[in-house]
Amino acid sequence: MAVQQRVRLGYASGSLVTGAFGTVPGLLLLPYLTDNLGVAAGLAGLLVLLPKAWDVLVNPVAGRISDRTRSRWGARRPYLLVGGLALAAGFAAIFAAPSGTGAGAGPALYVAVAFLVTATAFAFFQVPYVAMPAELTDSYEERTRLMTWRIAVLAVAILISGTLAPLVVTAGGDGITGHRWMGVFVAALIVAGTLGVFAGTAGAPTGSVQASEPSLCAQLAVAAGNRPFRLLLACFVIQSAGIATVLAGVKYFAGQILDSPDLGTTLLFGCFVGPALLVMPLWSWAGKRWGKLCALVVASLLLAGAAGVLATALVLPAVGVYVLVAAMGAGYAGQQVFALAMLPDCVAYDTARTGRRQAGVFTGLWTAGETFGLALGPGIYALVLQVSGYVSSQAGVDAAQPTSARLGVLLGFTLLPAILVAVPVLLLRGYDLTEEKLAQVTASG
Repeated sequence: MAVQQRVRLGYASGSLVTGAFGTVPGLLLLPYLTDNLGVAAGLAGLLVLLPKAWDVLVNPVAGRISDRTRSRWGARRPYLLVGGLALAAGFAAIFAAPSGTGAGAGPALYVAVAFLVTATAFAFFQVPYVAMPAELTDSYEERTRLMTWRIAVLAVAILISGTLAPLVVTAGGDGITGHRWMGVFVAALIVAGTLGVFAGTAGAPTGSVQASEPSLCAQLAVAAGNRPFRLLLACFVIQSAGIATVLAGVKYFAGQILDSPDLGTTLLFGCFVGPALLVMPLWSWAGKRWGKLCALVVASLLLAGAAGVLATALVLPAVGVYVLVAAMGAGYAGQQVFALAMLPDCVAYDTARTGRRQAGVFTGLWTAGETFGLALGPGIYALVLQVSGYVSSQAGVDAAQPTSARLGVLLGFTLLPAILVAVPVLLLRGYDLTEEKLAQVTASG
């Protein structure tokens, strides 16, 4: 079943929400804590990790709730509207820490609580959002087209939020004041994406309400028994942690390795995300020619290989650094497209196999794992900074860093993500959900 172009665009616009929230905290929250609020790197990493780790518990619950919702707007769309608007308000609050509190526990506690509330709102947006493709179409290839549109808009959202957010901080006067303006700017992007996806998916298929397992534990047990889903999820979570270390390290790498904390951050981020728009047609071709699984492996190895070579950044010319980051971005685009296109295949496989509608539970587990991985990345990077002796500071004043800290900044941005992206590809050796197998199971069901 083909999806109308209006619905493709409407659904894809939700990536303004997921892209902004998935990018900006990973890019700016850790430096905001260490270099503006004076929070020690280890504690700052913990503050970034714990609220999102909370989503590991919340996301499956959000999925189960949306699975069982019946409304004139369908099962998913009410949560897109309410969750998205609550997320926008919460995001602005995260970067509105009270001024003049120094490096005490007050601002750290404030950010932790605000981030926790915002992460909860994000769960109730993200889980229904990711569940929708399995219900919008039953076509194996149409899901890839849906994901191609979604990742294209996601790339735009990441590019806009990731490159402009640091500039808004600077234009707003830097420090806490600049971050407050940035919070309002990103909140506006989230509102735009929320209204776009809610309006754009009006009237689209929502899937039939079928029986589901009687308890959350039973649903989780069924999900655990879905081997293709289990393998894909494990790979994606670990890779998400690797990608998150890249995002967490951009500002540190630009300042400590490239000696260009402002312009360097924008250029690095633009090089990482910009190629996604250019290479998307190539990845779409690769998916048709090689299959989703093979294309996912190739994209992952491209990302990991470029990150590994980037470890030589200290002896590379600046243009060489930016070219390697662009290669990482091209790999990242493919890794996202094919992993997310394979997810609804796993959901459809389970529905055909069991006759039960549980897309929300599967996507709840998926988004919980992704969110945990994206939170774990900054936590790992912060731990690297702590161990290597990184010196925190207040009010945006750069502190002199020892050589060991600069080495930690470099390796955390290059070799660490290379390992985290490449190694989990080995898990996919047991993934066998092809288009033919899915068609057979669907026909027999």
